[in-house]
Amino acid sequence: MQEEKNYVLEISRQLDSLKMSVFEPRNSPATLKQYSQHKVDFNEVEKLSQDIAAVLGKTGVQDSALVRALQKAGQALWNHVLARQVKERLRAVLEPVNLALTIDEELIDIPWELLYDGNNFLSLKFNLGRLVRTKSNAAGVQYRAPAHILKMLILANPTGDLKCAYQEGLNIRNQFDRKQASVHIDFKSTNIDKLYVKKNISDYDIIHFAGHCEYDQLNPGNNGWILSGGKFTVHDILSMGQAGCLPALIFSNACYSAADRFLGQADRKYQEKNYSLAAAFLFSGVRHYIGSIRKIEDSASLSFAREFYHNLIIGKPVGESVRLARLKSVKDYGITALHWSNYLLYGDPGFILFKPKTKTVKQKGGFRLSFTGKRLVWFLSAALVLGVCLCFYFILPTLNPNTYSLFLKSQKAFAQGDNRQVIQAAGQVINREPGFIDAYRLLADSYRRLGDKENALKYYFEYTLLAEKKHDARRLAKGYIKIGWFYQLEGEYPKAFDFYSKALDLARKNRDKLNEAVAMRKIAIWRIDKKEYDLALELLTKSSEINRERKYSYEHRYSLACDYFDIGLLFSNKNDFETAREFYQKSRLIFEKLKARQELSDCYFNLGEVYLFEKQYQKALENYLAGLRIDEVQGNNLNLVSDYNMLGELYMEMERIREAEDSFKKAVEMSKKIQLQPELAASYRNLGLLYKKTGRKNKAKEYLRLAQEIYSKIDFSVYREVKNEILSIDTPVPAALTAS
Repeated sequence: MQEEKNYVLEISRQLDSLKMSVFEPRNSPATLKQYSQHKVDFNEVEKLSQDIAAVLGKTGVQDSALVRALQKAGQALWNHVLARQVKERLRAVLEPVNLALTIDEELIDIPWELLYDGNNFLSLKFNLGRLVRTKSNAAGVQYRAPAHILKMLILANPTGDLKCAYQEGLNIRNQFDRKQASVHIDFKSTNIDKLYVKKNISDYDIIHFAGHCEYDQLNPGNNGWILSGGKFTVHDILSMGQAGCLPALIFSNACYSAADRFLGQADRKYQEKNYSLAAAFLFSGVRHYIGSIRKIEDSASLSFAREFYHNLIIGKPVGESVRLARLKSVKDYGITALHWSNYLLYGDPGFILFKPKTKTVKQKGGFRLSFTGKRLVWFLSAALVLGVCLCFYFILPTLNPNTYSLFLKSQKAFAQGDNRQVIQAAGQVINREPGFIDAYRLLADSYRRLGDKENALKYYFEYTLLAEKKHDARRLAKGYIKIGWFYQLEGEYPKAFDFYSKALDLARKNRDKLNEAVAMRKIAIWRIDKKEYDLALELLTKSSEINRERKYSYEHRYSLACDYFDIGLLFSNKNDFETAREFYQKSRLIFEKLKARQELSDCYFNLGEVYLFEKQYQKALENYLAGLRIDEVQGNNLNLVSDYNMLGELYMEMERIREAEDSFKKAVEMSKKIQLQPELAASYRNLGLLYKKTGRKNKAKEYLRLAQEIYSKIDFSVYREVKNEILSIDTPVPAALTAS
């Protein structure tokens, strides 16, 4: 690996001049070091800096005149503040190198990154980082020692009013999915107050903040992050002292002010404002601080952050990661948009946070098994024998190969959607061997798919009771979850929550991470139904963290796909369809790899529903039909009822009345077949509303009254809605909607 080149540019102020030198640092410092004394008109520096601030105030506007104005002001500043020898040395550098800009505190408000040498801006040519000399007492700063696995905390949208900041946090967290051997991610988006940050900040190596940042021009000590219950200020940072080592890197991806009135204004002091927060962190032991100096655009800030972390985690220095993120911004948005100019890095640009992995060289020759090694082999052999015995006891309760073959046959039939064959084969397994526990779950799932709720619940309970009898905690937790989900689908929420809670407690007691994650996810869906979205998201975040850490396991990968699906459901309920679609797609890709057909159907229908809400009807129809084909092959009668109803509603929206009518009639037929009263009522109601819309009043009254009769027994609130729909049937409808 080629050694990274490092340069240092030292600049200090002495009355009306600048003293500066540029050099390559050596292990043994040079006895003599050359410097240049350069007289400077600081009024001219002030004016040029104001010109640059005026241009930056228009960041995001695609105008080549803006970048030309920035180049002209940057080049004038380059010519004015740098000595001839320094300019020649910097121009002579032909490839990107680390450039540590060491400046006096009085010089921080000069836009050094935007000096223009006639060909390029300093921050696009060099891996530039600022190191500040200060008169304040910075002695005793303790830096965090790098850990083998780094810890990162993402604080996203703590005020709850920046959807883009939340999406940024999620995107960055997901970006690290494949890097779990290098970094552990914690994600926090709700209930982030000052106390939470103070208590936890010292636990992490990296903190990414995506939210509002407020600056108090009269009192810089009040500058800080806006949190759920107040502000985390410069005073708060400094008051923590050196009680614990702070993160090695803080990326504050927030506008320098959340107020729109700053847009387009030439604020000369924007860098000074940024520095007050940066300085507080640096004085307190943070090695590197990245902050935005202007109002930032949502998509551009996300793109910058993603590119920065991508390069950082593959072993590139902090400064190079920032420069490459700038170049990515130039590529994506154009140099004229100026998004690349928004960020400053305080800290050593050559610092590498994630050390690149080095290949290990195998030693030649064989090896001899030591006495300790022999004991280890003996222990592992014994453990293997014990494991096989446990396998026979828990998984193969019979040694009869014919019985086990019959169970495998029933599993295959379930995968093919032949529910009747499953019931026949699994029933024979239980008759031969009543202790074959998984046959009960398979029977219950098949009955549930057929819509036979009574038998489904019966076998779920038998599965659970047998697991309890065998002291099988894992299957017992699984049974509790199955029963809880059954009750939730029936609308019996207190019972559902009780079973989920029992499953969660049992899983945690037995360190069963899989069922812990599944139980949390089910409680999250329970919370979604109650519209408690923040609580649901916290649970889904925890569940997905568990599953991502263990996704080498099939079951955890499957569970992770379910997490993504339910996060999509949450955002769909919040009408954030773009984010919902993103998570549904992530879920679908995993289910496709796992060949989980039934779950794929749910993905297609939920994706189709998102497209329906966005009025992309053809895409919605394509997804609905893909899901319908899967459920027809699987023989999933329970799903088919809702499939036909959703398809009919889509056809109604598309004004394809005859196809909508056929779909609703199929839903009625299927509901009667599997004796599902709520679904039958919904299907009758849909047909009634269709006939009402097309002016067929008698048919509308007929089907709405059939729905009303069922709802009078199961849901009185819907009964009243249907009653009002019947009363309004005689209201005239536009002739254009009337079908022949």
